Amino acid sequence: QVQLVESGGGLVQAGGSLRLSCAASGSIFSINVMGWYRQAPGKQRELVAVISSGGTTNYADSVKGRFTISRDNAKNTVYLQMNSLKPEDTAVYYCSYRRWGVNDNNWGQGTQVTVSS
Repeated sequence: QVQLVESGGGLVQAGGSLRLSCAASGSIFSINVMGWYRQAPGKQRELVAVISSGGTTNYADSVKGRFTISRDNAKNTVYLQMNSLKPEDTAVYYCSYRRWGVNDNNWGQGTQVTVSS
């Protein structure tokens, strides 16, 4: 079992920045994929960005050039730097972890990000 603890959400004006952090603990496999998904009210959860333990990244088209995902493998922590935030980025952001080659994700409790216009 893997536990994920997120921090860093909040309220920001459009054009502003926020940085999310997520620390993983428990039965962590060294080869894994961590990342961020988000869910806005009335919408399905969607991928924001993921990063493998080897550093390979994948971003949603809607955040490319504005968000940057990174990780510290020694700390089992993943970060999401969000710049040029837009009101449409408002959502609950969930941290994810999965073993490489496994489809099922472990999820954090979620952190609210609200961008005001």
